[in-house]
Amino acid sequence: MDSSIIGQLIIYMVVLVFAISAHECAHAWMSYRFGDDTARLLGRITLNPVAHTDPIGTLLIPIMGFIFGHMGGVVATIPLIGWGKPTPVNPLRWRNKNVANVMVSIAGILANLIIAICAFTVFKVMIKTNGFSNMNESLAEPLSLFLRYSLLMNVSLAIFNLLPFPPLDGSKVLQTFLPESMQPALSVLEQYGFLILIVLLYMGFFSIIMRPVVMVISYLLYL
Repeated sequence: MDSSIIGQLIIYMVVLVFAISAHECAHAWMSYRFGDDTARLLGRITLNPVAHTDPIGTLLIPIMGFIFGHMGGVVATIPLIGWGKPTPVNPLRWRNKNVANVMVSIAGILANLIIAICAFTVFKVMIKTNGFSNMNESLAEPLSLFLRYSLLMNVSLAIFNLLPFPPLDGSKVLQTFLPESMQPALSVLEQYGFLILIVLLYMGFFSIIMRPVVMVISYLLYL
């Protein structure tokens, strides 16, 4: 494997692991704020990636996805997603359960959006001030790549988790607002949601959603 690809992979994995750790940490922290200390007692209110890393979902599959993406051809079209170790929560301990369910569910999404906004701000400042041009190339290139990955990956994670398919966060928010008459339909969705999600990914549904988002981000960056 080319040394430049290895460097990109390292930066990619650093950004991904931090994004997933922040996402899961936010779930744990918000659940604790509403009275459930399950995740806190398990040491999940931390940005330490060891607490949130799943060997398969956080490491193996994203690495394979990155390598396949750079190989080109048919394998580059295979959508391999990654995930962290699920954050355990006990809804029975929550105060104001409906509000808690929404806030705990979107906490990870908000964490990813905050990181994305920070990355966007720094990237924008660097572009406007010609910061990358004034840097040594050996530093400017990895910094630019780090900011680009941080921005796009965290936005992607936020939007992806908003989709209303179990086990994604969006499905839990949907559950709060659906009327009682729709609960049977939700039960069916919970049963087949992951399968539906995989099919949609292979059909390019997420790419269709992300394409205009990436275009808007690029436009705002160079505005």
